[in-house]
Amino acid sequence: MNSCVLLAEIIQEPQLRYTADNLAVTEMLVQFQNSQKAEDAPATLKVVGWGNLATEIQQNYHQGDRVIIAGRLGMHTVERQEGFKEKRAELTVQQIQSLGGNFDLNSSGNISVAEPPPRQTSPVPTSPAVEIPSYESQRPVTTPATTTVGVVPPVTKPQPIAQPSKFEPTAYPPVTEEEPDPDDIPF
Repeated sequence: MNSCVLLAEIIQEPQLRYTADNLAVTEMLVQFQNSQKAEDAPATLKVVGWGNLATEIQQNYHQGDRVIIAGRLGMHTVERQEGFKEKRAELTVQQIQSLGGNFDLNSSGNISVAEPPPRQTSPVPTSPAVEIPSYESQRPVTTPATTTVGVVPPVTKPQPIAQPSKFEPTAYPPVTEEEPDPDDIPF
């Protein structure tokens, strides 16, 4: 199956249009770092979304947003005005997710992600006489687990048991316990 996941920045505002069958189509351009070399320019790619996803993209994603896009990569031949044909890559979106923070391409060409700033909340004034109930349950404190999984008990040789003299000797070999096989996993 043809599948592609891309970390990119939207460089052209998503454009929503409709087909003759009234199916929504959104097109936009994204750019991404195509190489490990910092001096290489970012690559651009046309991204297309269809149906409900197209309207979601047009409503929720805008130029400058950093996104993770998953979809199918395809090649299309385009007739140029100069009289020759050109092949272009196009990504058909199946999933899109906005990045919470900003990312920048550092000098080594790697992507560094910055966390978004914490939300500012205004303190709620409370009077000492009024108690505000908390609807959050107490979270249990975690304690380290002690487990014996994977620990093989030491094997001791069984001591022979003295047989009373009134028993007749048998021709069967004596029963001895074998060491447990560590690879034997009971199901």
